Amino acid sequence: MSKVFASASDALDGLLRDDLTIAVGGFGLSGNPMDLIEAVRDSGVQGLTIVSNNMGVDGKGLGLLLEGRQVRKVLGSYVGENKLFASQYLDGTLEVEFVPQGTLAERLRAGGAGIPAFYTATGVGTPVAKGKPVAEFDGRTYLLERAIVPDLALVHAYRADAEGNLAYRLTARNFNPVVATAGTVTVADTEEVLDDGFLDPGQVATPGVFVHRVVASRPRAKDIEQLTVRVKEA
Repeated sequence: MSKVFASASDALDGLLRDDLTIAVGGFGLSGNPMDLIEAVRDSGVQGLTIVSNNMGVDGKGLGLLLEGRQVRKVLGSYVGENKLFASQYLDGTLEVEFVPQGTLAERLRAGGAGIPAFYTATGVGTPVAKGKPVAEFDGRTYLLERAIVPDLALVHAYRADAEGNLAYRLTARNFNPVVATAGTVTVADTEEVLDDGFLDPGQVATPGVFVHRVVASRPRAKDIEQLTVRVKEA
């Protein structure tokens, strides 16, 4: 049976409800599953917990869910590009759990690997450590961090086949592979879906066993969070 759906809203049909925990791939505005994010926005679900490196920017990416006040809590590493994120946090309407970037990646990877928790030295002696168990190994103190297993994972890929095997392109890969494996249910939007046959096994970064639904994303301009170019020499 094909895992390919006709639209992002079709791919999310029956999966969305209030108070879900949703992990979302992307880094800045690179590798974001834009079609799926827009479908979540359009569904009107509320009280979401979002797990993502960052929350996009104002009016783009996951920033769209903040505009609709659909997000109750964020687990993320970076928030510096989103003024609405800051204002909702400061006025107390948005709960934020800051997670060091490597720890966030490892918590998601652990969730996909069936590892319930792990120890890391990152965050020891900082507010990140508050309330977390610690242990000493070889004379060094480590924090116990819990794995993340979201109800739903949304990812963006470059190519997919009907079985949900995924390949990514360049830096748009970023958090997508660990998000894809962590989800209880994983949905991928992808720039190309093979009409027939399968991806070359050597190109597969996320095996289809982790992916439940696939949708071809709509063609769109790829936004750049911060465009920096050098002055052209004469």
